[in-house]
Order: sequence, then structure tokens, then C-alpha cells
Amino acid sequence: MIETFASADDLAAAAAAAVEQQLTEGLADRGRASLVATGGRSPGPVYDRLSRAELDWAHVAVTLSDERQVDANSPNSNARLLRERLFVGPAAKAQFLPLTDYAEGVLRKLMPFDAVMLGMGEDGHIASLIPGSPVMAHAMDPDGAALTAESPQGFGSPPVARITLTVAALLQSRAIFLLIAGEAKRQVIAEAEAGAELPVRAILNQDRVPVRILWTPNY
Repeated sequence: MIETFASADDLAAAAAAAVEQQLTEGLADRGRASLVATGGRSPGPVYDRLSRAELDWAHVAVTLSDERQVDANSPNSNARLLRERLFVGPAAKAQFLPLTDYAEGVLRKLMPFDAVMLGMGEDGHIASLIPGSPVMAHAMDPDGAALTAESPQGFGSPPVARITLTVAALLQSRAIFLLIAGEAKRQVIAEAEAGAELPVRAILNQDRVPVRILWTPNY
């Protein structure tokens, strides 16, 4: 079921509250928590709210669902988005683990992730699991051993080289939040749910992890 919100602000408020709750539960249960963040337009306002959450951020580890192989100060850098929108205020105490710097063994220690945030393109891609990319053959395997995959340049927008979590890694989580906006993306979800072989179907057509789809018709 798609949860509909009247505005992008309403969606951001709901998403931030849900992610905060997941992190709170992780901290209460295990004394630590982990978040997989994402890039794009929709999560920025979510990070603005999360940055002010009164959590024990020093015991929260944050990584990304994917990253573009660009300079850290590039506007196309997902890490830059986190630095500017999430790692301010109380959340500045969180531990950031860039995908470009850490080995899979480090990521494995964070699993299962308490919360995974994802966006989706109009081609149905999630993270940097992009139709046509040569990594898709193994990165889409829900039972695969690899946690990350490196996609060469020429795929996605911008068409730069990328590193991404695999489907197997994304499913090593306690909750997935898919944030989408606009009628076109709602239609993509409908097509995936009807059986279209789109990357997003990998998280919709599984019963390992609860998925919430948060949608607004307005950007």
C-alpha cells in the first residue's frame, strides 16, 4: 500500500518520525543503531528534521545506499548532501561510513540496518541499481554474497561511475522507507507491483523486510 501525503513537507515529517523511531529502538535494544541514507531531492527535508532529533547520535552509524564517484564537494555527491543537511546540530555526532572508503567487512558489522532510506528513479532504479548497468546480473540477487557493487560510468544521471549496496545488503535491514514524489513514480510502483521487471520490484516483491512507500503528488 502506498501512503499518500498532501505535500512534500508532510511526507518529510512522517519519514523523519519513522526513521527516528527505528533508530530509537535500535539504541534501546542494542546500545547502537545504523541508518542507510540516500541521495536525491526527497530526503533533504527528512535530514533537516532528523538532524535535530534528540538521539544518542554518538552511537549511530550512517552509511549510504549508493554514492557517485565524484569529488566530495561536488553537488552530485550524496555524502555532501548528508554533510549539509544531516550532520549538523545533534546529528553531527553520528559516525559516517562512506561507501567509497570502507570495506564490506565494516558494513557487515552494521547489519541488520535499523532503517534503510531509498529513493527511486522513473526507470524504477533504487540506489545505483540501474537498468542496463553490468552490475545488475549479480547485484540484484537477494541471496548474493556481495554487499556492494561498482557500476562503471555511462549509466544513470549523471552518468558517472558509482558504488552501490546490493539488493542482498538492502534486505539486511529492519525497515525500508521508499520516498517518492509525482504521478510518474506512482505509476512506476504500480507497474512493478503488477510484475514489471524493474529494480524496485526487488524490495516490493519480498517478505523479509517491511517496506513503507511514502508518496506525495507534489514535489
